[in-house]
Amino acid sequence: MTTGESTQIRTYPTALAFCITSFFWMGVATFMGLLGATFLIAPDLANNVSWLFFGRVRPVHVNMVLFGFVTPGLLATAFYYLPKVLDTELYSEKLGVTTVLLWNVVLVAAVGSLLAGHSQGREYAELVWPVDIGIVIVFLMVFVNMIMTVKHRREPILYVSVWYACAAVVLTSVTFSLGNVIWKPDTGALTGIPDAILLWFYGHNIFGLLLTPLSAGVAYYVIPRVVKSPLYSHTLSLLGFWSLIVIYTHIGTHHLLQVPVPTWLKVISIVDSVAMVIPVMAFLINIWYTAKGKLGAIHEDIGAKFVFTGTIMYFFVSIQGSMMALPVVQRITHFNNWVVAHAHIGVLGFAGMIALGGMYYILPRVSGKPLYSRLLADLQYWMVLIGMIGFTVVLTIVGLIQGNAWYNGETVYRVLPELQYYYVTRAMLGLLIFSSAVIGLYNGVRTLLSKPGEAVS
Repeated sequence: MTTGESTQIRTYPTALAFCITSFFWMGVATFMGLLGATFLIAPDLANNVSWLFFGRVRPVHVNMVLFGFVTPGLLATAFYYLPKVLDTELYSEKLGVTTVLLWNVVLVAAVGSLLAGHSQGREYAELVWPVDIGIVIVFLMVFVNMIMTVKHRREPILYVSVWYACAAVVLTSVTFSLGNVIWKPDTGALTGIPDAILLWFYGHNIFGLLLTPLSAGVAYYVIPRVVKSPLYSHTLSLLGFWSLIVIYTHIGTHHLLQVPVPTWLKVISIVDSVAMVIPVMAFLINIWYTAKGKLGAIHEDIGAKFVFTGTIMYFFVSIQGSMMALPVVQRITHFNNWVVAHAHIGVLGFAGMIALGGMYYILPRVSGKPLYSRLLADLQYWMVLIGMIGFTVVLTIVGLIQGNAWYNGETVYRVLPELQYYYVTRAMLGLLIFSSAVIGLYNGVRTLLSKPGEAVS
């Protein structure tokens, strides 16, 4: 890497706190996903418990995956590598730890309010106004800490991971505020088509301008470090960064091709969805050529193993996403479980894998203790990978059954019996993923409670 990293010993309480947060909330998020999957095969399971209705459990699952598991996991690694590549101390570890504490308070409030039935009823924007404000505040606190660290750096070159991390945080603060219409506390929404356009501008950018750049930043740091090679191309990394910012911003409307939004906006969303091949391949070529001929080193490091697998999942989810934006494809794939399969590849397979890899890479380094069990980490890797691939296959089949039936005029209730066996399989896979989260939490806690070992550089 073209950065001068100091060899002085540092402590990383903010990174460690975000690690603990992510491991814990992964368990909560995956349990809620398992519970939701169970309701699809046994709808009356919690018939008399209002706070466990599917309509309340599902948004808890989605929001905890986004803001409880994946984002804190990626931020944990970011708060580790920023001081390293900038050759300085984090601006304020006290601010960082305070941010993590407030982050967890917001997450508890989010779970409590959603289970109590307080929701704005908008996809990915269900949280009520006070929780929305809390999320914006913690993102601004993260950004202040990051940008002030950049300001006080001793390394003049800004490595690409820094670009990705800072952009993700500031852009998400903006898009979250817009998508959740925080200037209207009473409704948290506009009316009609303008609200749908604004919602999906946010809904897609929570992936493209938060999870994607944070994941890319982690991969750009971990992979070159593990293979002990310089990044294949710094220029290519900047091409990927700027093309992602420019292209991804406009693609959310491809969720609205069936509704009366302006045609020019639909055309832009389709064209830019296809054009996503530019930032995706710029990133993947850069990472894969950096690791070329050194897959053995990646296999030996459990963190890098997770991260590299996440980059492979990014290829599949991005190619699929570009295809799904085409109207001729959407006739079959939209409004059904195909989209759910696509989301699981992106969030769990790409961003989730990289988040877990980043945490496993930094955990011994921020705690000063060796990883408690490489065997358990490998077990978690295979459980997540098998579960995610299983989700993809099962939900894709279900989506094709639903899409073709509805395309040919079949009513919904007549299709449901065909889906039961697939939903049972989905719940079993959900149990696998939840079990992997428990294993990861146990491995992380036992690592922190173990005796100090040799320092890991």
